[in-house]
Amino acid sequence: MSFKVLFQCKRYTGSVGPSQVRDFRGAMQGRADKGIILTTGSFTSEARREAGRDGVAPIELVDGEKLISMFEELKLGLKPVTAFEIDATFFTEFGTNNKK
Repeated sequence: MSFKVLFQCKRYTGSVGPSQVRDFRGAMQGRADKGIILTTGSFTSEARREAGRDGVAPIELVDGEKLISMFEELKLGLKPVTAFEIDATFFTEFGTNNKK
């Protein structure tokens, strides 16, 4: 099974609203079965409702947080890094005020 998908990327510091979702859906009309909007920002609750509205072509919304999670899951363009934190309690027994 195959279907056509259109996507749009938006670089937002704020939120993408329902009007942008509607505009994208209009651009999809007759061209695709599904759409994806990616943004560095977020989506308003109204935009999420518009994207999932019944009776129209579905639009997947991917905000900045979800995009990062997807990159992490797939390790896409990322290298794993091991990080360590100091366990201060380990060193308390070696303090200058402790006498054994």
